[in-house]
Amino acid sequence: MGALADIFRRHGPAYRAQYADRMPAGQVKAMRAIETCRTAARGGQRWQCPGCGEERWAFHSCGNRHCPACGGDDAREWLRRQEALLLPVRYHLCTFTVPEELRRPIRSHPREGLAILFAASSATLLDVCANPKWLGARPGLTGVLHTNGRSMVYHPHVHYVATGGGLAPDGTWREAHGKFLVPVRALSAVFRARFRDELRRRLPEVFAAVPARTWKRDWVVDSEPVGDGKNALRYLSRYVYRVAVADSAITAHDGDTVAFRYRETQTKKVRRMTLPAPEFIRRFLQHVLPSGFVKVRHYGLHHPSRKRTLTLVRAMLCLRRNQPIPVAPEPEEPLPPPLCPRCSTPMERRERTWRPISAAHHPLLVHARGPPVAS
Repeated sequence: MGALADIFRRHGPAYRAQYADRMPAGQVKAMRAIETCRTAARGGQRWQCPGCGEERWAFHSCGNRHCPACGGDDAREWLRRQEALLLPVRYHLCTFTVPEELRRPIRSHPREGLAILFAASSATLLDVCANPKWLGARPGLTGVLHTNGRSMVYHPHVHYVATGGGLAPDGTWREAHGKFLVPVRALSAVFRARFRDELRRRLPEVFAAVPARTWKRDWVVDSEPVGDGKNALRYLSRYVYRVAVADSAITAHDGDTVAFRYRETQTKKVRRMTLPAPEFIRRFLQHVLPSGFVKVRHYGLHHPSRKRTLTLVRAMLCLRRNQPIPVAPEPEEPLPPPLCPRCSTPMERRERTWRPISAAHHPLLVHARGPPVAS
């Protein structure tokens, strides 16, 4: 079983008994899903070998997007779809971060606050790129929300993979400067103003409590070239389906405390932190997103409504560069059935149930996303 699931199973009931009246429903739902992921409580599938008759049960996954045991296959499929959007141009990775004074207000109002972060940052990037002083064109943007820092502190920011150029109003393609997309100082100033105005409009009571100095200081916006965009997408794919802490990062759990490792942002050194179990759970749960909140969004030429335009732009750029026009990727093949651990014959599924399974009657058990293994 996963380390996080073990921690939740041991400490979750006591944590909910103390804090359930103050916990959002999404956090309670995520905890219970992780606790039962790939256990007999979720039911499963009975596999049988047609050769020797050997049977194995595979438990169902919870499918919750905050579960560290789920999402690996989804991340690979997401990356495959996003790579199909890429144009034969240089790409840039732009990151928009809010000051520390705004982290607590956003955490307290995540649905509205994170929506404002997306709206302000995307509008800023599109508008500054549209300015004839800089690029004068509409780029393609794919934004990925990330809420946690290296040690699970709450640190909301959005990464954008942006085309290094855009479609001009006259229908031509305008290439961006080789080393930068648009000046980050211009992005910072416009982003700050857009966020301020949106926060005042949507959450006036929260805006009134924000210190005035927040709107006078420089906001951190970063932009750097990332080649053809593939490495940047691979980097972001880990964020799309990765939770605040992976099971592999949890190094020890003695029943009272939890130790985990993380990499410092500035020094890139691996550090180890030990927290009381309730504090570890609190830090993890603050990154559970509101139900239905979309953490990956597309703008400009990457917007779903502009698929046809993007296809035409790709064809135009490929012809201009004497490159072959890429074809749409084929759908992935379904996973093959598991092999019998005794005779290596492909097994056949005989039964599927979502009702809890009594483990006492099935001593040989496997989880749904791996080959059968003996208990």
